[in-house]
Amino acid sequence: MCGRYSLVWTDDLGTRFRVYLTDLGGRSHFNVAPSQTMPVIVEDGDVRMVMMAWGLLPHWAKDLQGSHRPINARAETLAEKPLFRGLLKQHRCLIPASGFYEWKRAGARKQPYYIRLKESPVFAFAGLYDVWHGADGGAFPTYTIITTEANNLVSPIHNRMPVILRPEDEGRWLAPTPPAPDEVQAILGPYPAEAMEAYPVSPRVNSPTEDDEQLIAPLS
Repeated sequence: MCGRYSLVWTDDLGTRFRVYLTDLGGRSHFNVAPSQTMPVIVEDGDVRMVMMAWGLLPHWAKDLQGSHRPINARAETLAEKPLFRGLLKQHRCLIPASGFYEWKRAGARKQPYYIRLKESPVFAFAGLYDVWHGADGGAFPTYTIITTEANNLVSPIHNRMPVILRPEDEGRWLAPTPPAPDEVQAILGPYPAEAMEAYPVSPRVNSPTEDDEQLIAPLS
């Protein structure tokens, strides 16, 4: 499960992902929640960074309101689920992020933890996307974050974690030719635990209206 994440916007974000940053109104978000619009990197002839809403709306949905919009997709069953099978072949994407949150039960409450890479201030989740068109022809692009089994760092907190792509796998995930089944399995595995860190943070993150740098600070 991945229900919240952060993206600390930097001037070299375009360089990091080898894309030209158009005027996307980029700023840091420390508490990204489902339905919010965030930058996503796609390859559709050119590698581009575009804005999409988190929560996948398939192109064949009848309307915006009546459709289930999954925020996550399990790596193990992508090729089996009709909702994701076609997107795995044609609509893979990178989702820039700086860290993510998971909650661990502590007695009667749940303690939020912030989880990030030790040496990389920005990385990419593996994702899938689709574009829904309204009756007026307007486009509404959306995305979902792929999850996998948790590594040894995350598993005491939660049994799932988002797929964090190794930099050398980002280009392959975006490539026009879909990865073979054995490649998918290798690419979408858990990120090495020794390269990550996790620590408890303020329960203010529970509210999606809260969005400031103190949310990712360790509890004192």
